Amino acid sequence: HVQLVESGGGSVQVGGSLRLSCAVSGFTSSGGCMGWFRQRPGRQREAVAGIDADGHTFYVDSVKGRFTISRDKAKSTVSIEMNSLTPEDTALYICVAGPDGNNDLRDWVLLGSYRYWGQGTQVTVSS
Repeated sequence: HVQLVESGGGSVQVGGSLRLSCAVSGFTSSGGCMGWFRQRPGRQREAVAGIDADGHTFYVDSVKGRFTISRDKAKSTVSIEMNSLTPEDTALYICVAGPDGNNDLRDWVLLGSYRYWGQGTQVTVSS
């Protein structure tokens, strides 16, 4: 039984920072890919960032340079550090994971090729 549990969401002012973490159990997180998606109000779920088993990372353009994804294989966690937050970053952030399916990381993220996901943690950025 695979479980992904996110934490670290909250409210922050424009320009502020937050760090989200996701604890993964029941999935061999030492392999495969992990990442973050988000669901903004009134919009479809969208990719944010991903990281593969070798530590390679991918970010969508809107967060590149502001967000940093990392994973700790020993602790089976994946985190994302979010800086310079804007109201456009307000969303439910969802941790995802799954086998890479022989996709490169960019495709895995953009095609939404994850198999498992968590319930999400809310991030609200106010001006």
